[in-house]
Amino acid sequence: MNVSSLVQLADKRRLRRDEVTAREWHDWRWQLRNMLKSTQDFEQVIALSDEEREGLARTQDLFRTGATPYYASLMHPDRSDCPIRRQTLPSLQELSFRDQELRDPLGEDIHAPVPGIFHKYPDRCLLYVVDRCAIYCRHCNRRRIVGGDSPPTRDDLDQAIAYIQSETRIRDVLISGGDPLLLSTSRLDNILARLRAIEHVEIIRIGTRVPVVLPMRVDEELCQTLAKHHPVFVNTHFNHPVELTDESRRACQLLVNHGIPVGNQAVLLRGINSSVQCLRALMRGLIKTRVRPYYLFQGDTVLGTDHLRTSVESAIALADGLRGWMSSMAMPQLVIDAPGGGGKIPIGPQYLLELGESEVRLRNYRGQEVSYPQPLAKDPAVSFDEVFFAGVAPDDDREGCS
Repeated sequence: MNVSSLVQLADKRRLRRDEVTAREWHDWRWQLRNMLKSTQDFEQVIALSDEEREGLARTQDLFRTGATPYYASLMHPDRSDCPIRRQTLPSLQELSFRDQELRDPLGEDIHAPVPGIFHKYPDRCLLYVVDRCAIYCRHCNRRRIVGGDSPPTRDDLDQAIAYIQSETRIRDVLISGGDPLLLSTSRLDNILARLRAIEHVEIIRIGTRVPVVLPMRVDEELCQTLAKHHPVFVNTHFNHPVELTDESRRACQLLVNHGIPVGNQAVLLRGINSSVQCLRALMRGLIKTRVRPYYLFQGDTVLGTDHLRTSVESAIALADGLRGWMSSMAMPQLVIDAPGGGGKIPIGPQYLLELGESEVRLRNYRGQEVSYPQPLAKDPAVSFDEVFFAGVAPDDDREGCS
């Protein structure tokens, strides 16, 4: 092995924060170049359990493994039940598939009219721009295409944007991947400018886990670029309060300070965040960071992830332990993203006990029953909206692509 190869090998092995300069650690490109991917990489940071070693060895062909040194630094060095380790390291349980589990659990591929577009809802679509992430989450619902070797091409992007231009009912575009914030700032600027030039596109959203796993990517240049194209919204993906570090909070607050609202989409994961105590701490921590809890997802039916999904009744009970015990601003909406592309379906505790003509019986968050009187007058046959919006063209509520 020549000297150059030895230097490269030594650089790859400098994965701990105390082994690199502050300039390197805070360089997001250095973090990506030095992602932990192998058993040898992870054992420099943590004491791997026998199951983790075997999981890493036997799932190599199933789904890519990888995490930034920053995110790996959050792992407990000795406990394999660490929530960061369980989101990152493969388990042997991933080798067991159920008939109900799907390669494409959300039916995205059947709602792809052109490359790079998933169009399931009438007025909004997803624009798929990159296939790489700064972490390959074990619960990833897009593992069939993320982290592969077929990234979206420039021709794919051109076709996708042309489709959005042609579909005037599309008001809201979600830029996703992979992780869009792994693109260069100039490339993101170009994509945002092309979308903003489309008259009927009102809202642009970006789905990213970068603030959680690669917070140093969120810098002044990036935020100023995003802010040029307002209204732009960012939805990120914190799953556990351990992820709310000084660095991740700073990244979120920098976005918000530039007028970019940040929401959070957490996934309910068995043994990782499936307790009322954990979820309350997460949601309260998010609100303190000025991140709005948006969705709490029941786990998708992804191949090899049955061990990470809670039962629906457990999910509802957990949601019941949140409402009323903390601010409604911190309360996410519990949903199931229906298999096969049926869309997001809200679920949750039942507070309406009886619906009568004169009275409604309800229960509050403490389990106490209360009554609410119905109004004496019946609702009018013609609504206020029908009068006020007379002559206004109705929304186009045709079905999305199928």
